[in-house]
Amino acid sequence: MSWWGKVIGGAFGFALGGPIGALLGASIGHSFDKGLSGIDAGASLGSSADQERIQAAFFTATFSIMGRIAKADGQVSQQEIQVAEQTMARMQLDDAQIQTARTLFSQGKAEEFDYQSIVMQLRKECGRRKNLLQMFMEIQISTALADQELHQEEQRILLDIAGILGFQRAQFEKLLAMAAAQQRFGHAANQGHSSKTRLAEAYLVLGLQETCSDTELKRAYRKLISQHHPDKLVSKGLPEEMMKMATQKTREVKDAYELIKHHRKK
Repeated sequence: MSWWGKVIGGAFGFALGGPIGALLGASIGHSFDKGLSGIDAGASLGSSADQERIQAAFFTATFSIMGRIAKADGQVSQQEIQVAEQTMARMQLDDAQIQTARTLFSQGKAEEFDYQSIVMQLRKECGRRKNLLQMFMEIQISTALADQELHQEEQRILLDIAGILGFQRAQFEKLLAMAAAQQRFGHAANQGHSSKTRLAEAYLVLGLQETCSDTELKRAYRKLISQHHPDKLVSKGLPEEMMKMATQKTREVKDAYELIKHHRKK
């Protein structure tokens, strides 16, 4: 049974207390009285239960924080709502999961929502799984960039979240630049921009300068592919439903890499 099935069915093989457990319980109308309440988040459990707990925490934090990011500038844009809906669509959620995700998104928009406590618990649950936390940051950055404009309050909250998750400011700035480039890289392909423009964005997608060596290019590509490998991320606690998101990420990285390689061969 999946983490979701165990949450809904009450067959808890994992412990998820704290603010994330309370938020998820409220979202699905589950009291968690017998299954989860009174158990400290981060408790020592078996590997399977550990993974299920992280998957539940990641799902809950993802959609609630998306709601907070979307509301950061005072209003939720249609593009930001579309990003949330597209994320749900890529995950191929069932009706109950979609309803829960939407509820979490709405809860994140509330004035009293304490996003910092949610992020703090997520970091505790994920432990040293840095690639998983990076995936989480990339999802939140994509939400902020949905309207192709990063507002000051959005950036402040994103930077705060990055700090709580253990990312240095320079690391956050690089993730932000790469995400923005990835967005422009995709738009350039769809809108028929010049090959020179796409090539410049391709380097930024990989976090590189156009003057990088072939060795640096290959190293950056392999690192990004490894970081976003769907099977590796799921084994570390990414919900199975998010595998397609990780697959899409690796495809975008590969497209950028292949474009650069093709240009260099010429």
